[in-house]
Amino acid sequence: MRLLSWNVNGIRAVQKKGFLEWFGKEAPDILCLQETKADPSQLDDALLDVPGYKAYWSSAEKKGYSGVALYTKQEPLSVAYDLGIEEFDREGRLIIAEYEDFYLLNCYFPNGKSSEERLQFKMSFYAAFLELCERLRKKKPLIFCGDVNTAHKPIDLARPKENEDISGFLPIERKWLDELVAQGYVDTFRHFYPEEVKYSWWSMRAGARARNVGWRIDYFFMTDDYLEHLKEAFILPDVMGSDHCPVGLTIS
Repeated sequence: MRLLSWNVNGIRAVQKKGFLEWFGKEAPDILCLQETKADPSQLDDALLDVPGYKAYWSSAEKKGYSGVALYTKQEPLSVAYDLGIEEFDREGRLIIAEYEDFYLLNCYFPNGKSSEERLQFKMSFYAAFLELCERLRKKKPLIFCGDVNTAHKPIDLARPKENEDISGFLPIERKWLDELVAQGYVDTFRHFYPEEVKYSWWSMRAGARARNVGWRIDYFFMTDDYLEHLKEAFILPDVMGSDHCPVGLTIS
């Protein structure tokens, strides 16, 4: 199975930039999208009814904000959309799909840059998300993907020194990723490529992408009890259309 995850920064915007053609060519078994910025009622049939796929959507109450989507060739055993905490759930940040062998969580984690309040919101979301993962993994292995909005280590961003005091690379945010790894969640890309410098997001300012001044903030994590099935993990920096690029993995 080939799984892809992509923060598209607006599904309607990326549709105009060849998204469906790219999707048809890649033909992953599962495609997880973040920051769709749309309710299904605003989308055309080409996006809602992709041949060969079941589609699931979680949208924010606020128009044009947040949102995640899941396209899957194999129909999940069950699908849920909530952390069970209203202030988080109204932002449309999560889809939980249960398959026979594993749970898959597609998540768009909050950004903490705008204010101290939003940073606290982000950290509370992190804590609630990990609690949910810990509950689910008691039943079967778990994979989660999405825009985590934090670079874990200095290797994961082009300018670590300049960003030590910026949300997205704060010690408190990185500590949560440390805890995640300590509890047996494996960063699948780093599992294969511990030293490789590769990014998944670039600022839209000052030609950052052309100069590859980026951050790796999009991930696939997997519980260590499923690691034997992990065959490959990758980042696709040449795929355009968003300020993020897709990341993915292959499992047997």
